[in-house]
Amino acid sequence: MQRTEEVVARALALVAQSKALRERHDKERKEIYGRIEIANLRKPHVPKGIQLPLNLQ
Repeated sequence: MQRTEEVVARALALVAQSKALRERHDKERKEIYGRIEIANLRKPHVPKGIQLPLNLQ
């Protein structure tokens, strides 16, 4: 019975480690894609036919 308990304990430890790793990757992915979405939302609208001023100073 002792061997079985050790195997189960190791399996549960691996599952917990895998879950923590997966959650960390999900958090990083959300941060990265969140920044990309914010960058895509900031496109300025320039109407056609209007020349933009160019300050060279």
